[in-house]
Amino acid sequence: MVKLVGILNVTPDSFTDGGNFFDPAAALAQAKKLFTDGAAMVDVGAESTRPHAVALTPDEEWLRLEPVLRELLVLYSGKISVDTYHPETVHRALSLGPVIINDVTGMNNPGMVEAVSELKPTVIISHLPGADIQAAHASDPVSTVEQVKRDLLAKAELLMSKGLSREQIILDPGVGFGKTMALNEKLLKFAEEVPEYKVMIGYSRKRFLGEKRLDNEVNLAAGRIAKEHGAAYIRVHDVAGHASLL
Repeated sequence: MVKLVGILNVTPDSFTDGGNFFDPAAALAQAKKLFTDGAAMVDVGAESTRPHAVALTPDEEWLRLEPVLRELLVLYSGKISVDTYHPETVHRALSLGPVIINDVTGMNNPGMVEAVSELKPTVIISHLPGADIQAAHASDPVSTVEQVKRDLLAKAELLMSKGLSREQIILDPGVGFGKTMALNEKLLKFAEEVPEYKVMIGYSRKRFLGEKRLDNEVNLAAGRIAKEHGAAYIRVHDVAGHASLL
């Protein structure tokens, strides 16, 4: 059965909801709503992944995350993931309680590999061409499912060689990051390419969905495809709008 992962952006500049949940009280209220609406997990991120967004230092990221995580990990232990590519944040977050680490840069930073190998949390590895998010936006886009599959499996095998189990690894093909529009559509079905792994698909409100990408019916249609092809997790802004998938 597919599970919904609610997106919680504690940012001032995310594309569709920047500033809405930047205040810790607003973020906590939104997390509660996402869980009430049916989320099995809430993914908390402090840095926007939109093109030309300014990268945060680990300390800047933690200033945004800490007051929210400190409360969420008491209320929803084991159901919170942290969207980060900073090893320092991994250590800080896990010192507060059990969290899942969601690295949208695909563990491209060797320090992230070291951190998760040491602490051994469940991890979500996204596919990202290039060293960082902005480099991926500016790069020649990847056009084949085979490259995404090859790169993700190589990273999963690296982490397993460092002591993580297959059950601790969730793969995310990185829809919308350094991919052609045609490939983004194909990646909705990515779970069938790696049946031995749990897969998360994050398509919510992304450009490849077209001019109506903010429309819930358009997003829900993409979710149906992901579910039908075996996705274990679907990462969305509008959990209530996707409740029919459960």
